[in-house]
Amino acid sequence: MRIGIVVDSACDVPTDFIERENVTILPVTVQIGQAVLADHRDEEATLNFLHDHVAKHGIDAETTPFTVQQVHDLFISQLVLDYDYVFCITTTRTRSGIHDNAQQASYTILNDYKSVRQAAGNNTPFSLRVIDSQNVFAAVGVLAIEAARLREAGEAPPKIRARLESLAQNLQGYMVPPDLNYLRARIRKRGDRSVSLLSAALGTALDIKPILHCNKGETGPVAKVKGFDTAAEKLFSFAAQRVRAGLMTPTLCLSYGGELEKMRALPGYEALREVCADHNVEVFESVMGLSGLVNVGIGALVVGFAGDAAKLS
Repeated sequence: MRIGIVVDSACDVPTDFIERENVTILPVTVQIGQAVLADHRDEEATLNFLHDHVAKHGIDAETTPFTVQQVHDLFISQLVLDYDYVFCITTTRTRSGIHDNAQQASYTILNDYKSVRQAAGNNTPFSLRVIDSQNVFAAVGVLAIEAARLREAGEAPPKIRARLESLAQNLQGYMVPPDLNYLRARIRKRGDRSVSLLSAALGTALDIKPILHCNKGETGPVAKVKGFDTAAEKLFSFAAQRVRAGLMTPTLCLSYGGELEKMRALPGYEALREVCADHNVEVFESVMGLSGLVNVGIGALVVGFAGDAAKLS
Protein backbone atom coordinates (compact mmCIF):
# COMPACT_ATOMS: atom_id res chain seq x y z
CA MET A 1 0.00 0.00 0.00
CA ARG A 2 1.24 3.46 -0.92
CA ILE A 3 1.13 5.67 2.19
CA GLY A 4 1.52 9.45 1.96
CA ILE A 5 2.37 12.01 4.62
CA VAL A 6 1.04 15.57 4.56
CA VAL A 7 1.91 18.34 7.04
CA ASP A 8 1.16 22.03 7.22
CA SER A 9 4.07 24.42 6.81
CA ALA A 10 4.16 25.27 10.53
CA CYS A 11 5.43 21.72 11.15
CA ASP A 12 9.15 22.19 11.71
CA VAL A 13 11.12 19.43 10.00
CA PRO A 14 14.31 19.72 7.93
CA THR A 15 14.11 20.27 4.18
CA ASP A 16 16.13 17.14 3.46
CA PHE A 17 13.62 15.06 5.45
CA ILE A 18 10.73 16.53 3.45
CA GLU A 19 12.49 15.72 0.18
CA ARG A 20 13.67 12.27 1.20
CA GLU A 21 10.29 11.15 2.50
CA ASN A 22 8.22 12.91 -0.19
CA VAL A 23 6.26 14.84 2.44
CA THR A 24 3.56 17.09 0.98
CA ILE A 25 3.20 20.58 2.46
CA LEU A 26 -0.05 22.45 3.06
CA PRO A 27 1.39 25.97 2.82
CA VAL A 28 0.42 28.91 4.98
CA THR A 29 0.57 32.23 3.12
CA VAL A 30 2.25 35.15 4.89
CA GLN A 31 1.60 38.73 3.81
CA ILE A 32 3.47 41.76 5.11
CA GLY A 33 2.33 44.89 3.31
CA GLN A 34 2.67 44.14 -0.40
CA ALA A 35 5.10 41.26 0.16
CA VAL A 36 3.49 37.82 -0.02
CA LEU A 37 5.08 34.38 0.35
CA ALA A 38 3.43 30.96 0.45
CA ASP A 39 5.49 29.00 2.94
CA HIS A 40 6.52 25.71 1.32
CA ARG A 41 9.30 25.19 3.90
CA ASP A 42 12.04 26.51 1.68
CA GLU A 43 14.61 27.54 4.29
CA GLU A 44 16.49 29.90 1.97
CA ALA A 45 13.28 31.69 0.96
CA THR A 46 12.24 31.90 4.62
CA LEU A 47 15.53 33.47 5.69
CA ASN A 48 15.43 35.94 2.82
CA PHE A 49 11.87 36.94 3.70
CA LEU A 50 12.90 37.18 7.34
CA HIS A 51 15.65 39.68 6.68
CA ASP A 52 13.79 41.67 4.02
CA HIS A 53 10.37 41.93 5.65
CA VAL A 54 9.83 40.14 8.97
CA ALA A 55 12.56 42.00 10.83
CA LYS A 56 10.93 45.36 10.10
CA HIS A 57 7.21 44.65 9.80
CA GLY A 58 6.57 41.14 11.08
CA ILE A 59 4.30 42.38 13.83
CA ASP A 60 1.75 43.41 11.17
CA ALA A 61 1.88 40.14 9.21
CA GLU A 62 -1.26 38.35 8.11
CA THR A 63 -1.19 34.54 7.88
CA THR A 64 -3.68 32.51 5.86
CA PRO A 65 -3.84 28.70 5.97
CA PHE A 66 -4.93 26.55 3.02
CA THR A 67 -8.69 26.81 2.62
CA VAL A 68 -11.06 23.84 2.59
CA GLN A 69 -11.26 24.08 -1.21
CA GLN A 70 -7.49 24.28 -1.61
CA VAL A 71 -6.99 21.19 0.54
CA HIS A 72 -9.66 19.37 -1.47
CA ASP A 73 -8.11 20.36 -4.79
CA LEU A 74 -4.61 19.29 -3.74
CA PHE A 75 -5.83 15.84 -2.77
CA ILE A 76 -8.01 15.34 -5.83
CA SER A 77 -5.40 16.58 -8.31
CA GLN A 78 -2.42 14.77 -6.83
CA LEU A 79 -2.62 12.77 -3.63
CA VAL A 80 -5.50 10.44 -4.47
CA LEU A 81 -3.48 9.39 -7.53
CA ASP A 82 -0.11 9.07 -5.81
CA TYR A 83 -1.25 7.22 -2.68
CA ASP A 84 -3.80 4.77 -1.30
CA TYR A 85 -3.79 6.15 2.26
CA VAL A 86 -2.68 9.58 3.45
CA PHE A 87 -1.93 10.82 6.96
CA CYS A 88 -2.48 14.58 7.22
CA ILE A 89 -0.74 15.83 10.37
CA THR A 90 -1.62 19.35 11.48
CA THR A 91 -0.68 22.00 13.98
CA THR A 92 -2.99 21.96 17.00
CA ARG A 93 -6.47 23.17 16.16
CA THR A 94 -6.30 25.55 19.16
CA ARG A 95 -3.63 27.59 17.35
CA SER A 96 -4.43 27.17 13.66
CA GLY A 97 -7.44 26.77 11.40
CA ILE A 98 -5.66 24.28 9.15
CA HIS A 99 -6.87 21.22 11.09
CA ASP A 100 -10.53 22.12 10.80
CA ASN A 101 -10.09 23.02 7.12
CA ALA A 102 -8.41 19.70 6.39
CA GLN A 103 -11.00 17.79 8.38
CA GLN A 104 -13.86 19.45 6.53
CA ALA A 105 -12.15 18.87 3.17
CA SER A 106 -11.68 15.18 3.95
CA TYR A 107 -15.43 14.52 3.67
CA THR A 108 -15.65 15.84 0.09
CA ILE A 109 -12.36 14.21 -0.87
CA LEU A 110 -13.70 10.80 0.12
CA ASN A 111 -16.83 11.50 -1.91
CA ASP A 112 -15.01 12.69 -5.01
CA TYR A 113 -11.90 10.51 -5.35
CA LYS A 114 -13.38 7.44 -7.09
CA SER A 115 -13.91 8.94 -10.52
CA VAL A 116 -10.41 10.46 -10.48
CA ARG A 117 -8.74 7.16 -9.61
CA GLN A 118 -10.90 5.23 -12.05
CA ALA A 119 -9.92 7.59 -14.86
CA ALA A 120 -6.31 6.70 -14.07
CA GLY A 121 -7.14 2.99 -14.20
CA ASN A 122 -7.21 2.48 -10.43
CA ASN A 123 -10.35 1.01 -8.89
CA THR A 124 -8.98 0.42 -5.40
CA PRO A 125 -10.22 2.51 -2.44
CA PHE A 126 -8.49 5.59 -1.09
CA SER A 127 -8.47 6.65 2.57
CA LEU A 128 -7.08 9.49 4.64
CA ARG A 129 -6.83 10.47 8.26
CA VAL A 130 -6.43 13.99 9.60
CA ILE A 131 -4.47 13.93 12.86
CA ASP A 132 -4.41 16.85 15.27
CA SER A 133 -0.89 16.89 16.69
CA GLN A 134 -2.19 18.98 19.60
CA ASN A 135 1.12 20.81 19.46
CA VAL A 136 3.18 23.34 17.54
CA PHE A 137 6.39 23.82 15.55
CA ALA A 138 9.16 21.29 16.27
CA ALA A 139 6.89 19.07 18.35
CA VAL A 140 4.64 18.48 15.31
CA GLY A 141 7.74 17.32 13.46
CA VAL A 142 8.08 14.39 15.88
CA LEU A 143 4.81 12.93 14.55
CA ALA A 144 5.81 13.38 10.90
CA ILE A 145 9.14 11.66 11.51
CA GLU A 146 7.48 8.79 13.35
CA ALA A 147 4.94 8.37 10.53
CA ALA A 148 7.80 8.06 8.05
CA ARG A 149 9.63 5.59 10.29
CA LEU A 150 6.57 3.37 10.66
CA ARG A 151 5.89 3.52 6.93
CA GLU A 152 9.46 2.45 6.21
CA ALA A 153 9.01 -0.44 8.67
CA GLY A 154 6.04 -1.66 6.62
CA GLU A 155 3.37 -1.03 9.25
CA ALA A 156 -0.26 -0.96 8.12
CA PRO A 157 -2.32 2.26 8.31
CA PRO A 158 -4.43 1.20 11.34
CA LYS A 159 -1.31 0.63 13.43
CA ILE A 160 0.29 3.87 12.24
CA ARG A 161 -2.90 5.79 13.00
CA ALA A 162 -3.17 4.37 16.52
CA ARG A 163 0.48 5.10 17.21
CA LEU A 164 0.33 8.69 15.98
CA GLU A 165 -2.86 9.47 17.89
CA SER A 166 -1.35 8.03 21.06
CA LEU A 167 1.87 9.98 20.62
CA ALA A 168 -0.05 13.21 20.05
CA GLN A 169 -1.23 12.98 23.66
CA ASN A 170 2.38 12.83 24.80
CA LEU A 171 4.03 15.42 22.58
CA GLN A 172 5.92 18.04 24.56
CA GLY A 173 6.79 21.33 22.89
CA TYR A 174 8.93 23.97 24.63
CA MET A 175 9.77 27.43 23.38
CA VAL A 176 11.89 30.38 24.48
CA PRO A 177 10.56 33.54 22.78
CA PRO A 178 13.13 36.31 22.34
CA ASP A 179 10.81 39.33 22.67
CA LEU A 180 7.78 39.32 24.98
CA ASN A 181 6.40 42.59 23.62
CA TYR A 182 6.46 41.21 20.08
CA LEU A 183 4.90 37.93 21.18
CA ARG A 184 2.16 39.72 23.10
CA ALA A 185 1.31 41.93 20.13
CA ARG A 186 1.11 38.95 17.79
CA ILE A 187 -1.06 36.76 20.00
CA ARG A 188 -3.39 39.67 20.77
CA LYS A 189 -3.76 40.15 17.02
CA ARG A 190 -4.99 36.54 16.95
CA GLY A 191 -7.41 37.16 19.81
CA ASP A 192 -5.29 35.55 22.54
CA ARG A 193 -4.80 37.41 25.85
CA SER A 194 -2.42 34.96 27.52
CA VAL A 195 0.50 37.41 27.75
CA SER A 196 -0.55 40.53 29.61
CA LEU A 197 0.80 44.02 28.97
CA LEU A 198 2.27 44.17 32.47
CA SER A 199 4.09 40.84 32.23
CA ALA A 200 5.43 41.75 28.80
CA ALA A 201 6.66 45.14 29.98
CA LEU A 202 8.25 43.77 33.14
CA GLY A 203 9.79 40.85 31.28
CA THR A 204 11.31 43.17 28.70
CA ALA A 205 12.60 45.64 31.26
CA LEU A 206 14.22 42.93 33.37
CA ASP A 207 15.29 40.75 30.41
CA ILE A 208 13.15 37.91 31.76
CA LYS A 209 12.45 35.16 29.22
CA PRO A 210 9.66 32.65 29.83
CA ILE A 211 9.94 29.04 28.78
CA LEU A 212 6.56 28.12 27.31
CA HIS A 213 5.20 24.57 27.19
CA CYS A 214 2.58 23.10 24.86
CA ASN A 215 0.80 19.78 25.35
CA LYS A 216 -2.69 18.64 24.30
CA GLY A 217 -3.32 22.00 22.66
CA GLU A 218 -2.72 24.04 25.82
CA THR A 219 0.17 26.49 26.12
CA GLY A 220 1.53 28.26 29.18
CA PRO A 221 4.75 29.32 30.95
CA VAL A 222 6.62 26.73 33.00
CA ALA A 223 9.70 28.77 33.93
CA LYS A 224 11.04 32.32 33.87
CA VAL A 225 14.74 32.91 33.36
CA LYS A 226 16.86 36.05 33.16
CA GLY A 227 18.48 36.32 29.75
CA PHE A 228 17.81 34.43 26.52
CA ASP A 229 21.07 32.47 26.53
CA THR A 230 20.48 31.30 30.09
CA ALA A 231 16.91 30.28 29.23
CA ALA A 232 18.16 28.37 26.17
CA GLU A 233 20.78 26.58 28.25
CA LYS A 234 18.14 25.65 30.83
CA LEU A 235 15.86 24.28 28.13
CA PHE A 236 18.66 22.29 26.47
CA SER A 237 19.66 20.86 29.86
CA PHE A 238 16.05 19.87 30.57
CA ALA A 239 15.77 18.19 27.16
CA ALA A 240 18.94 16.24 27.91
CA GLN A 241 17.38 15.05 31.18
CA ARG A 242 14.31 13.82 29.30
CA VAL A 243 16.49 11.99 26.78
CA ARG A 244 18.32 10.24 29.62
CA ALA A 245 14.96 9.32 31.21
CA GLY A 246 13.78 7.78 27.93
CA LEU A 247 11.61 9.14 25.13
CA MET A 248 8.69 7.46 23.38
CA THR A 249 10.40 7.82 20.00
CA PRO A 250 14.14 7.99 19.19
CA THR A 251 13.65 11.55 18.02
CA LEU A 252 14.33 15.08 19.23
CA CYS A 253 13.32 18.05 17.09
CA LEU A 254 14.83 21.54 17.31
CA SER A 255 13.76 24.62 15.40
CA TYR A 256 15.01 28.18 15.44
CA GLY A 257 13.72 31.47 14.08
CA GLY A 258 16.82 32.29 12.08
CA GLU A 259 20.10 30.81 10.86
CA LEU A 260 20.79 27.47 12.54
CA GLU A 261 24.40 28.43 13.22
CA LYS A 262 23.11 30.89 15.81
CA MET A 263 21.14 28.16 17.58
CA ARG A 264 24.15 25.84 17.52
CA ALA A 265 26.24 28.53 19.23
CA LEU A 266 23.84 28.74 22.20
CA PRO A 267 25.11 27.42 25.56
CA GLY A 268 24.02 23.86 26.27
CA TYR A 269 23.52 22.88 22.63
CA GLU A 270 26.65 20.74 22.27
CA ALA A 271 25.98 18.98 25.57
CA LEU A 272 22.46 18.11 24.42
CA ARG A 273 23.77 16.71 21.14
CA GLU A 274 26.24 14.52 23.03
CA VAL A 275 23.52 13.13 25.30
CA CYS A 276 21.34 12.36 22.28
CA ALA A 277 24.22 10.56 20.57
CA ASP A 278 24.91 8.51 23.69
CA HIS A 279 21.23 7.42 23.86
CA ASN A 280 20.73 6.81 20.13
CA VAL A 281 18.28 9.67 19.79
CA GLU A 282 18.36 11.32 16.37
CA VAL A 283 18.25 15.12 16.35
CA PHE A 284 16.36 16.90 13.57
CA GLU A 285 17.11 20.62 13.19
CA SER A 286 15.21 23.10 11.05
CA VAL A 287 14.68 26.78 10.46
CA MET A 288 11.28 27.64 11.90
CA GLY A 289 8.54 27.86 9.31
CA LEU A 290 7.68 31.37 8.20
CA SER A 291 4.17 31.40 9.67
CA GLY A 292 5.52 30.34 13.05
CA LEU A 293 8.38 32.80 12.84
CA VAL A 294 6.16 35.84 12.27
CA ASN A 295 3.93 34.78 15.17
CA VAL A 296 6.58 34.20 17.84
CA GLY A 297 9.47 36.35 16.67
CA ILE A 298 12.91 36.17 15.13
CA GLY A 299 15.29 34.12 17.25
CA ALA A 300 12.70 31.90 18.94
CA LEU A 301 13.99 28.51 20.06
CA VAL A 302 11.78 25.39 20.12
CA VAL A 303 12.42 21.86 21.38
CA GLY A 304 9.98 19.02 20.70
CA PHE A 305 9.87 15.37 21.77
CA ALA A 306 7.44 12.64 22.76
CA GLY A 307 7.57 11.57 26.39
CA ASP A 308 6.09 11.92 29.81
CA ALA A 309 5.41 15.41 31.08
CA ALA A 310 7.97 16.49 33.64
CA LYS A 311 8.53 19.59 35.71
CA LEU A 312 11.14 21.93 34.28
CA SER A 313 13.32 22.78 37.26
